Amino acid sequence: MSTDKKGARTPEQMAQRLRSLIAEHEAKLEEIADLVAHVRHDINNPLTGVIGQAQLLLREELSPTARRRVETIEQLAGRIRDTVAQLRHVQRPPRQKQENTEEGTDELPRH
Repeated sequence: MSTDKKGARTPEQMAQRLRSLIAEHEAKLEEIADLVAHVRHDINNPLTGVIGQAQLLLREELSPTARRRVETIEQLAGRIRDTVAQLRHVQRPPRQKQENTEEGTDELPRH
């Protein structure tokens, strides 16, 4: 990398560094999105079973105490389900097309 006499980077070097930082952050965001998708799946599968079993129990003859407990289980499981559903908003960043910039320009990819 060449620098001017004061040690400052050229515009091309700064643009390349910025592109590199953007790529690093996009890779990290993609890893986070993958983890969130995995967590959602791993929570939703057993949670569906818990909710289903609670609903089946509520169809049976239960003591008032047992019924309240099962209703509490169903309500709390529903809260977890709703919280996990909000994780759908965590998504991978859109993939960028490789843009060929014209020679002599330092345009960065647009997001």
